[in-house]
Amino acid sequence: MASQTTQEKGGTTLEQSSVVIRFAGDSGDGMQLTGSQFTATSALAGNDLATFPDFPAEIRAPAGTLPGVSGYQINFSSDQVFTPGDVPDALVAMNPAALKANIDELKPQGILIVNTDAFKANDLRKAGYDENPLENGSLDGYRTVKVELTSLTRKSLAELELPTRTVDRCKNFFALGMVYYLYGRSLEHSLAWIERKFKGKSELVEANRLALKGGYAYCEATEVFHETYEVAPAKLPAGTYRNIAGNQALALGLLAAAEKSGLSLFQGSYPITPASDLLHELSKYKNHGVVTFQAEDEIAAIGAAIGASFAGALGITSTSGPGIALKAEFMSLAISVELPLVVINVMRGGPSTGLPTKTEQSDLLQAMYGRHGETPCIVISASSPADCFETAYEACRLSVEHMTPVIMLSDGFIANGAEPWKLPSTGDMKPFAPNYRTDPEDFLPYKRDEQTLARPWAIPGTPGLEHRIGGLERAENTGNVSYDPENHERMVHIRADKVARVADSLPPAEVDGPAGGKLLVLGWGSTYGSICGAIRAARQEGIEVSRLHLRHLNPFPKNLEEILGSFERVLLPENNMGQLHLLLQGRFLKPIESLTKIKGQPFKKSEILAKIREMA
Repeated sequence: MASQTTQEKGGTTLEQSSVVIRFAGDSGDGMQLTGSQFTATSALAGNDLATFPDFPAEIRAPAGTLPGVSGYQINFSSDQVFTPGDVPDALVAMNPAALKANIDELKPQGILIVNTDAFKANDLRKAGYDENPLENGSLDGYRTVKVELTSLTRKSLAELELPTRTVDRCKNFFALGMVYYLYGRSLEHSLAWIERKFKGKSELVEANRLALKGGYAYCEATEVFHETYEVAPAKLPAGTYRNIAGNQALALGLLAAAEKSGLSLFQGSYPITPASDLLHELSKYKNHGVVTFQAEDEIAAIGAAIGASFAGALGITSTSGPGIALKAEFMSLAISVELPLVVINVMRGGPSTGLPTKTEQSDLLQAMYGRHGETPCIVISASSPADCFETAYEACRLSVEHMTPVIMLSDGFIANGAEPWKLPSTGDMKPFAPNYRTDPEDFLPYKRDEQTLARPWAIPGTPGLEHRIGGLERAENTGNVSYDPENHERMVHIRADKVARVADSLPPAEVDGPAGGKLLVLGWGSTYGSICGAIRAARQEGIEVSRLHLRHLNPFPKNLEEILGSFERVLLPENNMGQLHLLLQGRFLKPIESLTKIKGQPFKKSEILAKIREMA
């Protein structure tokens, strides 16, 4: 909403508290790069922000078709930001398919920038248009800016005598220059990035530099925008910030855990969307002793990670839902032999291959029960890109202190989204250390800590600490193979009790708002931002509503039942068919109202707000 108007450069500049922009085009148009550049520039300008990259699953879908549309949405603000925004204030559409896929979500009277060069008869046909939307009046409800992006980019780069295909690939930077002008953004960060990205390729440096500046200069010369907009820096808590995506934060959290515990970090993984970037990120930290292993398949990946843990390292493996299914037997093995292991599931839409690039929270029950036998496992989840750092650190700590695997849940929305992250003080991170056994006297491989029931970590090759591990059931304390029915039942209960006792070390769940009352909105994982935004809006309308977001899903915080019982009604939004809802009602017998969405897209603030209004 505009708060102030000034006159500048012969036009009108409006100051706004927040803006939502969506860049959309063919998957070869560089929309993810364009969006990430605008994001980084806005972060440097001091705005709070949240992003939502949305791209096709196909490596190269047919150009100009709806399945090939790639999008990137950013919400940047002078206020606190919780979500990438429900609907865009401005849409950049590079072709008819991008327009058709996104126009219904653009706000009425929103700014629409279209590349008219891409609206030829064949382009329209591939997008499924019977007539040109730029000429039939269907866009009259928007402030449409028609720009010959391709032609103007070619004119800007004419002096370079580059191949036409190379020149046309720069049109996204021409569009970016226009949007920088429209929202008062500096070109400096992107110009510096171009120098770094294309170092040693002077013709590409010059081409992208000229395209970016050309878009900005075109707006200055033509005054194509009657109004421009400025968004002031946000008043964030003092500290050092960086813009970070979820998978980047995950990598840094794992690295911090290894550094603080003194453990070597080993990642055994197999590439799978949307978890692959974690493997890419961790491979950059070889100088910190990180070992990354790209295995031939998911089973080999987790097997190597378990082997690393057996040898005394911090073993981790990362994947998505289909990979978790393949890793299930080895996860049972890790639970049975009681070794630290962090299994990261960056969830995506299913079933089977499903929606590889779309988000979903549908693997919670898989994390809880997706193994054979009685094999309880610690399960925790991240709530935002920045929160991935703390959640990854917590997963490592719990796994090492309790000598059992931890499944950490993220999802595609969190993994690919970005937000400002305040760098933590290393002194604020709770230290932890492995309980390595070195003394052979009275050594028993499964003699347990009285409080946590964790067994000692006996490293192979340590004199006097030789012991058996394997998938067969073992005798209590000695670890010898045992088929005794009484021993088996006792061991099953011990392993379950060990996970249950984790709750003794968890902080109590904290409610945002009144500790009891008429309505509590409960959430987990990536619904965090949408719930926070909806809660804020509801309170501004005078609705009394409280919020609780869970990180620890197995075991639950010890005071959760008390909290649920303190509210007349509980609302639980989930990007699945109600999996946590099923677990909570089965555990606590508390009536809970489920709000579900299974469209491969995150919740909008407005969807949760509408349900809050209905219930309140």
